Amino acid sequence: MELHFELNEVTKKLPKHLHKFVVKQPYEEYTSQNQAVWRYVMRMNVDYLSKVAHKSYIPGLEKTGISTENIPKMEGMNRILKEIGWAAVSVDGFIPPNAFMEFQAYNVLVIASDMRTINHIEYTPAPDIIHEAAGHAPIIANPEYSEYLRRFGEIGSKAISSAKDYEMYEAIRLLSILKENPNSSEKEINEAQEQVEWLQNNMGELSEMAMIRNLHWWTVEYGLIGTLENPKIYGAGLLSSIGESAWCMQDEVKKMPYSIDAATINFDITKPQPQLFVTPDFAYLSLVLDEFANTMALRKGGLNGIKKLIDSKGLGTIELTTGIQISGNFDKVIPFKNNKVAYFQTVGETALANRDKELIGHGISTHKNGFGSPIGKLKGINLPIEDMSPRDLKAYGIYEGEFMTLEFESGIILKGKAITGTRDLRGKILMITFDECTVTYKDEVLFQPDWGLYDMAVGKEVVSAYAGAADVASFLDTSKVSETKTHKITYSETAKKLYVLYDEVREMRETNSATEDKIEAIFHQLKKEYSEDWLLLLELYELALENNFAIKNELLNTLEALKSNKSYTKLIENGLNLHLN
Repeated sequence: MELHFELNEVTKKLPKHLHKFVVKQPYEEYTSQNQAVWRYVMRMNVDYLSKVAHKSYIPGLEKTGISTENIPKMEGMNRILKEIGWAAVSVDGFIPPNAFMEFQAYNVLVIASDMRTINHIEYTPAPDIIHEAAGHAPIIANPEYSEYLRRFGEIGSKAISSAKDYEMYEAIRLLSILKENPNSSEKEINEAQEQVEWLQNNMGELSEMAMIRNLHWWTVEYGLIGTLENPKIYGAGLLSSIGESAWCMQDEVKKMPYSIDAATINFDITKPQPQLFVTPDFAYLSLVLDEFANTMALRKGGLNGIKKLIDSKGLGTIELTTGIQISGNFDKVIPFKNNKVAYFQTVGETALANRDKELIGHGISTHKNGFGSPIGKLKGINLPIEDMSPRDLKAYGIYEGEFMTLEFESGIILKGKAITGTRDLRGKILMITFDECTVTYKDEVLFQPDWGLYDMAVGKEVVSAYAGAADVASFLDTSKVSETKTHKITYSETAKKLYVLYDEVREMRETNSATEDKIEAIFHQLKKEYSEDWLLLLELYELALENNFAIKNELLNTLEALKSNKSYTKLIENGLNLHLN
């Protein structure tokens, strides 16, 4: 598979299953109007955010190689980001939450390569390069925040989703794509909006992934820092939206102290946020994250952990007290008292590991039809199998070549001949392999001899359960790329002619070759063919003002007249204020 990113000290650590999400940045597809939109937004942002953003933002732009003049190239960003231990890759819009988090865990920033259109210059419902590059990248230059982001990715990638979470992801992805595409019909957008709203109202109990996505939204995307009376912006969604960055500071937007309670407050990605959370500092974010992690199956394990994995219908891992890890699609669990597990079963390809490394001979080719095992203590024996010395094992008849009957406290009964045991480096037994084996629970046969050898995982309890594989190399395809692709906009001949004018203005500015005659010619063509294009008119005014051309007054009058259109009023006023200041 062709790599669409540079391999450096950071990106070479990315597991192969994440490579499929990376796309080539379509830099040549950015139009000259796209470049002008970037320039407008970034100049507005730098001017306004220098007053209301966290102090890390403006220095962070320079540290991460973000220019106000040009849409950044991934290659250039990576050369600078690697100095602070990060990298960036280009992706196609929203990617699945677990994959997004996993990139973050490897210190890789995923950047949606699309660029917002001029119609969504203040706010876009779809992730774009302004949001990702100019929003996320500058703040990661702050070491405390950078570590929070990495740790969030590490924990977030282990969060267990519900089956409906993926439906919601696909629905939101489709809606954001349709809303950003100027060629979408109102009918398409309304249908997609209705589907999102229906799912929002029928999600049932919030999954771990839903809750940690809420925490991510209210911090990484829409977070404020400081005091309730004087908050500063650090969330990428606010930093990249000239509309919301101003709106969020108004009294109409409720400011609340950040806490773990934010995990239960959902959000609507397509609308401005009615409330925001304020953290006193970046270190506090990590405290709340750790508090939430303590509620996850990752740290609690148990019967509920396996039930969450079953409900997710996705790849997950459990870890037993011995350290043995079982990764696969869990479909059955027999409960025992006090949130304990008597027996678990996976279906399909399964891999066994220890300390996140696959056990030799126990990959998906060996366990292609699933894996099941009893866990817990033996009946009448206080000493768990995992704590038995070789002498203890022999005393209880658990010995190579011996036929035995193991009756567990839970009622699981195993009969078979022990062939061998698998131990870790400390000598703790992880697994016992049996031949001629039968496993039963009451009247139910869980394993029978003609199925082959039986590997029994050793452990008295499930101490952890989480999404994904223990060893990322065990499974080639742990998450799938959405079949819904972002739409490549088809431009009319009229639009292409307009972009030629944008090119000419850009060249004049960059080469310092502006003349009054050139500006006048473009101005008259604009008035004749593109009378609603306020952005190019603003750029012409900027050049005329800088060079003190007489035509500046006529350009200003035309801009003032355009302000009567309420869609442009604030945009033009902001642009004029920037130039006049």
